[in-house]
Amino acid sequence: MIRHIVLIRFQTTVTEARIAELFAELHQIEGKVPGTLAITSGRSESPEQIERGYMHGFVVDFADWPALQAYQDHPDHKRLGAGLVAAAEGGIDGILVFDLPVELARKA
Repeated sequence: MIRHIVLIRFQTTVTEARIAELFAELHQIEGKVPGTLAITSGRSESPEQIERGYMHGFVVDFADWPALQAYQDHPDHKRLGAGLVAAAEGGIDGILVFDLPVELARKA
């Protein structure tokens, strides 16, 4: 499984309502791209408070690398990505992406 982690530092002028719209658009992709296992999004509630301005983010779990590639190539993802870049502080510089291969424990 591939865990696609995205952290966003939104511009101060971007409202929580607009962020909710962007995340709703993200969740609509879930049923459209085969191999998309789960999507979780929201605002940080970390008690450590060391987000360094990256207060919002999302995680998408994919079955494998080809599923992640299909997501990246999908027109809905490209449209969402453009919206996120436009809303992020400094454009693409306000977005952090980390893709982590995850081995799932097998049941005996």
